Amino acid sequence: MKNNLIGLLRGCTAALAACCLVASAAFAGPPLICHAFDIGNAKSLPFVGHDWNLSGGEGYDVKGLAQDTIAILDGSQMTLVHMETLRRAALYARKDPQTAKQLLLTLTARSDAAQSSSHPDALAIFDAGYAAAAYQQWLGEGGENPAHGLDGYALVKKALAMHGNDAQMEFAAALITLHGPEADQQAHAAKAVAGAKTDELLARNLSSHFLAQSQTMAEMITRGAENRVARQ
Repeated sequence: MKNNLIGLLRGCTAALAACCLVASAAFAGPPLICHAFDIGNAKSLPFVGHDWNLSGGEGYDVKGLAQDTIAILDGSQMTLVHMETLRRAALYARKDPQTAKQLLLTLTARSDAAQSSSHPDALAIFDAGYAAAAYQQWLGEGGENPAHGLDGYALVKKALAMHGNDAQMEFAAALITLHGPEADQQAHAAKAVAGAKTDELLARNLSSHFLAQSQTMAEMITRGAENRVARQ
């Protein structure tokens, strides 16, 4: 089983690389993996590469990935930092099936604890949902995926309901739902764009371009239905 999963991860790496390099009228690759988020000077996991591609020069020991990821997440209340940290964590996790599983188990246990707390941490719930969605974009929905059967979007919606007005979290939800449900996706996109008027960092992210495509991230999420049609 382990050898099969390692083979799957290697195959997925090659497929992801090809996927992320293809530019088209629709989004070219998994947006939770292929697009690096601007977090300003905030701390995240070490990364040397271009968006989705680890260069091999990071010198990072993935054995400490779960612990290091949680430390960064616990130290920031900014959703974009959580999004970028989990994106980098997912890239590292694909190098080792056991690390991938350990990271997700740690995040889901943290989410479960948050939900049972008298003062629940919405970002802890968001993190588990966002990580599950990222895993599903990179490994698919087969049984070999540690996130198989986990509804990441449901957790993100729960976090949004608890967290209140968080335009960065709405941006994350808009990206997760690019393939639907359409009504939810467009509602999240509208709230993200509206919130960017008073959030400079979010505005920078929305004005950035996805890979080498002409459309900005704002255009990508607000044209979600159009992109789905183009992709079919």
